[in-house]
Amino acid sequence: MAERSFAAEVEKLRVGAGAEFAGEGILAVTKALLQSGVSYVGGYQGAPISHLMDVLGDAHEILEELGIHFENSASEATAAAMLAASVHYPLRGAVTFKSTVGTNVASDALANLSSGGVTGGALIIVGEDYGEGSSIMQERSHAFAMKSQIWLMDPRPNLTAIVDSVDLGFRLSEASNTPVMLELRLRSCHIHGKFIAKDNVRPSFTLKDAIENPRQDPARVVLPPASFAHEQEKLNVRWPAAVKFIKDNKINEVINDGAQDFGIILQGGLYNTVIRALQLLGLSDVYGNSKIPLYILNVTYPIIDDEVIEFAKSKRAVLLVEEGQPDYIEQNLHAVLRRADVPTKLFGKEMLPPAGEYTPAHVIKGITEFIKKYGPQLLDQNALPAVVRPSGDKPTSLETRIAPEKVHGRPPSFCTGCPERPIFTALKLAERETGKHHISADIGCHLFSILPPFNIGATTMGYGLGSAGASAFQSIETDKQVISFMGDGGFWHNGLTSGIGNAVFNQSDGLTVIVDNAYSAATGGQDILSSQADNELRSTKHPIEAAVRGIGVKWVKTITNTYKVSEMRETFKSALTGNVKGPKIIVAQSECTLNRMRREKPAMAKKIKEGKRVVKERFGIDPDTCTGDHSCIRINGCPSLTIAPNPDPMRKDPVATILNTCVGCGLCGEAAHAAVLCPSFYRTEVITNPSIWDKAKLSIRSAVIGFLQNGIERRLVGIQPNA
Repeated sequence: MAERSFAAEVEKLRVGAGAEFAGEGILAVTKALLQSGVSYVGGYQGAPISHLMDVLGDAHEILEELGIHFENSASEATAAAMLAASVHYPLRGAVTFKSTVGTNVASDALANLSSGGVTGGALIIVGEDYGEGSSIMQERSHAFAMKSQIWLMDPRPNLTAIVDSVDLGFRLSEASNTPVMLELRLRSCHIHGKFIAKDNVRPSFTLKDAIENPRQDPARVVLPPASFAHEQEKLNVRWPAAVKFIKDNKINEVINDGAQDFGIILQGGLYNTVIRALQLLGLSDVYGNSKIPLYILNVTYPIIDDEVIEFAKSKRAVLLVEEGQPDYIEQNLHAVLRRADVPTKLFGKEMLPPAGEYTPAHVIKGITEFIKKYGPQLLDQNALPAVVRPSGDKPTSLETRIAPEKVHGRPPSFCTGCPERPIFTALKLAERETGKHHISADIGCHLFSILPPFNIGATTMGYGLGSAGASAFQSIETDKQVISFMGDGGFWHNGLTSGIGNAVFNQSDGLTVIVDNAYSAATGGQDILSSQADNELRSTKHPIEAAVRGIGVKWVKTITNTYKVSEMRETFKSALTGNVKGPKIIVAQSECTLNRMRREKPAMAKKIKEGKRVVKERFGIDPDTCTGDHSCIRINGCPSLTIAPNPDPMRKDPVATILNTCVGCGLCGEAAHAAVLCPSFYRTEVITNPSIWDKAKLSIRSAVIGFLQNGIERRLVGIQPNA
């Protein structure tokens, strides 16, 4: 099950023209697609737009009513290839995925699509995962737009602008026969707001029309000599058409031009940040009435030369606010101004950070430096924001600072009860006997294994590429094997062919562990082919073991309960020390605990409310038995397992203890048993709405324990500790 359901919110998608629509960014994007007459939508889930896929899935009845086809694509390349439907037919299509990892995967399809061009509107909605909240390499979608000549829209972060950009994106695509990329930054996807809705539109040219009336035009296929003509068409036909459409529809915006002889050029997605900075400097109100001329690039590629020249020619200097590196837009603007012989000075990265997320603090500092240079009279030195006040004059600053070496880092880790943690506990225990191995990691929750306390994993090359990342480590000079990991999501996305199939074909001798937690969990708990849940819209319950055997793997073991650490350890030892040559696969199965809890917690709460008996398991540690060795923590790393002061005044070492966040997975006890550690762990049951029998057992146990405890206390009478 997905981490969030939009079953209630999707009813808002039915509202008609003139009604006020209030909701989240991704919900507004869905409404915009329906209003624009889209024919088909596809995509691959992944932050920050993973919920867009969830919304579309929950809105399947509305999509069906409008004749819109929607599918969860196997990968971003699959999604991008869907847009082939718009090449010959006037069908509006949209696909969505996370960038830049998504555009990496989809780049081949996108390059072919943009080369041949499109007839219908083709919109690629990318979630720009850039900045401190990101989990991927820090790159920009801008490079892909430039590389393949795909127009890039970066709208202002408010729902009206985003919704308008969806419609304008389709129209721009159709006007220039070019796919359009709509970049939604992390906060834009989840921003809340309002806009005035329009009626949903059923496509005038339907998928049925296209299927029953097939078309062919070899000039649209990337094959010589057509491929050479495509480049000339891009430059001489499509580019001028795009420029004309952008100018005619005033997609880029100018605010208060002429107010000063200097100005600011900014990406549309940074509008809110820039306005907030100007507001704190007393140079704008919260509604965007800026005292400084602004030129807002809601389309960041292509740059419209005429608009840039018109804005800059009357100014001594302009500041470009461009987030990230390389400085693509800054280089472009320099070329435009110099070619037109415009003497205006252009500032950018020399006043703003050359890389990294443009937080309000960074933007305030850059704009302040720029205005001090060209309009210092506009600044009230007594009312500057704290971040740009002289050192020592910051009333909100901390009086004392903690030395960095005294602040312990807290690395990301698996959730409490995660079924993936025991896999790495078992591997660490197995390596005590087999020795260490080179380990190729993969994208997913299991990547946390590269950090303490496991410190497992040397490289990761991409989603589903764990096995491929180990493919070079084959040598006839050693019997030592390498180990690779991939998740079930990565397996179906890419790993089956590029990893397992490749290993079979090349007769590679190594072990691949497929971590099967029943979902594409890291992207929000969406179902995949091997999910065990019933799904009325998708086909599930296809075993991973059957798939790998189907392409030729002979040695396959499926572990159905990863919490059995001893079994996992022995399976690792068998795979790493046996005489079987060729690829070996361990499918390690246990359901994602977060998803299981999302399903079980509401059911438990309902039972408790109804007065029914509910039993929850949790574990504890006997402080009198714990030796304070803490080996359990070193091979476990559960957030619920920590240390506490020793209750024995004769011992100084802190003891291990288990917090109330324990979900009763049992790993700590299993790990202690498998590693032959101390027997201080115990399992207990927390019973809500106990039965009469439960109460009777408690009374009997309390009486027996009390009697035995009193006997101990009687024997200790008169015994006093030495002074």
